[in-house]
Amino acid sequence: MSYFLKDNFLLQSDIAVVLYNDYAKDLPIIDYHNHLSPQQIAENKNFENITKIWLNGDHYKWRAMRAYGIDEGFITGNASDEDKFRKWAEVVPNTLRNPLFHWTHMELKNPFGINEYLNGASADKIYKETTGKLQQENFRPQSLLNNYNVEMLGTTDDPTEDLSFHQSIRQQIIGIDVKPSFRPDKIFAISKGESFRDYVRKLSEISNVEISDLDTLLEALQKRVDFFDEQGCVAADHGLLYIPHKGKHSLKEINHVFFTVLLGDDEEAEEIEEGYTHYVLTELCKMYYEKGWVQQFHLGALRNNNTIKLKEIGTDTGYDSIGDYPQAQALSAFLNNLENQQKLTKTILYNLNPADNAVFGSMTGNFQGEGTKGKIQFGSAWWFLDQLDGMEQQINTLSNLGLISTFIGMLTDSRSFLSFPRHEYFRRLLCNLFAEDIRKGLLPNDLKWIGSIISDICYHNAKSYFKN
Repeated sequence: MSYFLKDNFLLQSDIAVVLYNDYAKDLPIIDYHNHLSPQQIAENKNFENITKIWLNGDHYKWRAMRAYGIDEGFITGNASDEDKFRKWAEVVPNTLRNPLFHWTHMELKNPFGINEYLNGASADKIYKETTGKLQQENFRPQSLLNNYNVEMLGTTDDPTEDLSFHQSIRQQIIGIDVKPSFRPDKIFAISKGESFRDYVRKLSEISNVEISDLDTLLEALQKRVDFFDEQGCVAADHGLLYIPHKGKHSLKEINHVFFTVLLGDDEEAEEIEEGYTHYVLTELCKMYYEKGWVQQFHLGALRNNNTIKLKEIGTDTGYDSIGDYPQAQALSAFLNNLENQQKLTKTILYNLNPADNAVFGSMTGNFQGEGTKGKIQFGSAWWFLDQLDGMEQQINTLSNLGLISTFIGMLTDSRSFLSFPRHEYFRRLLCNLFAEDIRKGLLPNDLKWIGSIISDICYHNAKSYFKN
């Protein structure tokens, strides 16, 4: 019997079915990290067609299409939206055993109610049906979020954003708490020449601080942290290759180079970049502590591997991969430094290289704190690891090295309003793992107790963790 996308999808026993239906299925979603557009939420406009909401900006799908030999014109080029969708439909059957195959059909089922397989033969019919439904009131962004039972969203926002769309969302009272998250990655790119100087000027303007040295830089960043906090921010996020080392340069030397970079001299920028990043990041983390924020570190991506495509198409277009950077020593020293200053706030560590699972899983245990369950989190399987094997490995590592009962669960990390079935995907897997332990005699057959743990992981832990 085929269980594909039936009610018992991924649920391999009656116990798993009960755990999912009674303790996970209907819980609200706390999607504490994503890349959804606050503007699209605020304006709440219908999407023109399925390509606009589903394929635009989705580098997962773009990579699959390239792997199948699809011409770039049908991916990021000038082909019509309908033709782009047709090409994607041709690829879908060949994504079997890739999470895209599951996600695609789960997202067609919810919210569109389509149970048909997407392929070349069904493409036109499904394009027409989905595009028609997208014109309805209940398929606007806010309605889609309510359909998925989303309670809280954590968007990803640059410190120079004015957060006007977040303000608009709050005024509309849409029933969903859309919180900004502070993502200051661009301020660390001191070796990027004119683009860095342009960014500093932008930060200076919006903070109304003339930035001329490290002290005034931190003053400007503090003002933006204050502003974000006033707008309901409860988290910061950082995408780094690895946590930087302190480096050999003194603060005076770093300050001097920062000053000369602002004047247009980039000669020594690369040499002090790691020490500069370490210093500024440390000071930011102290600010987060004072605000009671959660700090998130996404570590280990090897970015922009294909320089030809980088020039042609730009960043975040599907040319990143897993890096193999050393992580443990610098991460330990960084967290220990904050702990010694009593400035270590709640922290989530995400690794991209699965070889680092045990490193990250064990690191969390070194810095837990009194009064906060799971203060330091081994974050949910991220990006390339956001699939059944990756999620299971992360759950098992956390279970073996820490407390799975305090885990804050899943997030979409997505740019699409149709990606929320990934929470269902995670919840089904989680329930099945616990059920298998019960079946094997590794856990007692106490479904009420086990179910309460599952509910905590899927909802309650995150709800408590992200309270300011």
